[in-house]
Amino acid sequence: MVRLSLTLLLLFSAPALAAAQTPAVAENSAAPLTSAEVLAASARSSPQIVEQLARERQARSRALTAEGAFDTVFAVEGRARALGYYDGDQMEARATQPFGDNGGYVYGAYRLSSGRFPVYEDQAHTNELGEAKIGVLYALLRDRLVDERRTRRALAASDIDIARFERQAVAVGVQTRAIMAYQNWVSAGWRLKAYRDLLDLAESRRGGIQRQVQLGAKPEILLTENEQNLVRRRALVVRAEGDLQAAANALSLYYRDTAGQPIVVDEGRLPNEAGALAGVQTAGANGDPATTRPDLQSILARVDQSQARLALAENDLKPRFDLRMELGKDIGPEGLGGPSRTPTEAVIGFRFSVPLQNRAARGKIDETRAEIDALQARGRFLRDQIAVEVEGIGIALHAAELLARAAEQERDLAARLAVAERRRFELGSSDFFLVNQREETATDAAVRLVEAQTRIASARAELAAATVDRAALGLD
Repeated sequence: MVRLSLTLLLLFSAPALAAAQTPAVAENSAAPLTSAEVLAASARSSPQIVEQLARERQARSRALTAEGAFDTVFAVEGRARALGYYDGDQMEARATQPFGDNGGYVYGAYRLSSGRFPVYEDQAHTNELGEAKIGVLYALLRDRLVDERRTRRALAASDIDIARFERQAVAVGVQTRAIMAYQNWVSAGWRLKAYRDLLDLAESRRGGIQRQVQLGAKPEILLTENEQNLVRRRALVVRAEGDLQAAANALSLYYRDTAGQPIVVDEGRLPNEAGALAGVQTAGANGDPATTRPDLQSILARVDQSQARLALAENDLKPRFDLRMELGKDIGPEGLGGPSRTPTEAVIGFRFSVPLQNRAARGKIDETRAEIDALQARGRFLRDQIAVEVEGIGIALHAAELLARAAEQERDLAARLAVAERRRFELGSSDFFLVNQREETATDAAVRLVEAQTRIASARAELAAATVDRAALGLD
């Protein structure tokens, strides 16, 4: 019976296990893949962005929890004598509402008693329909401007801002890596195309060389040399195919379907237009880029939190002086307590206390001030780092553009030389070694141009990330 149960369990769980172990799905679309599609899919389904969204929801939930300290509290308390000389019973209902801008609270109560009470519990008597009270406690010194409840609420609200800044920082990083993964995939595909074209040239020349060898116009060693070139060029193609597969696999981490499953992009979706490696179009650094950086904004929010904790610690050093006012009225016919309860009562009182040592508060003040100094120093360094980073990316981008212009000129010249050398070889005016060298030089120049264009695209992606260009990163 146990063996049968295990067999059935394996049969039913096998499809689910197979689905869980499938890392990615294939794609059947034939349209060229664009960077906008990758960015949209990444922003929608990237697990890292989804995780940060969940953490932001957690912060909002904690803020709601902190608001619970200001909830109205309703309480009922009853007391009945089951045995003894006196038979007095009493019940009290009370509703308390804390102030949102003071450490005190307002309350209302209703109390009803019946039977007899001993003289030392004379205050328990009420008239026959009970007693209604309304009162207020107001903090005049400690807890007047800030208290623990309001500080927790402020910290929770700031936690939402920090969670939002962290989500933005993660999203910027994810989208930047998605752009680079797409660019590496396009670059790998174009390098593969260049090496395949180089291989096609050698294969198309094989028949003509064989005929010339058979006619005695060329030595037989030329066939061996051509086969050697074919093997070398096939090796370049095989390596480029592996690079393209690896790039497609890396891209699947960001390019996902609507269910969030990674998609391995087919080679047929490689774009052919020259602008595929142009990179994102950034607006550049307008003004101070540090003002839009979520990592710096997160530090500033943490400074605000430390300032709130500092204010709370300083509040604990103040003396407590609370003012209390209460208005009460017994209702209905006179009870057993006598006529003294029928008139309206108004009571005013206060509470005063002074902390004598309070070393805990002083230690908290020193600790919080040190924390503020550390955060401000980190913020200054980060601001300087951002400025240097943006300037460095601009320098790298300018250098990459100059290099790409030179690489484009080199590719055009090398391609013209290769075409001319092939024509001379076909006419018998050139040798086999030179024509192969010209072709491989032209291919190397084309590959270097692709790599230079990839560096430009990467620099533009880094600039968009450094300046938090949400439109360029697909985060609008």
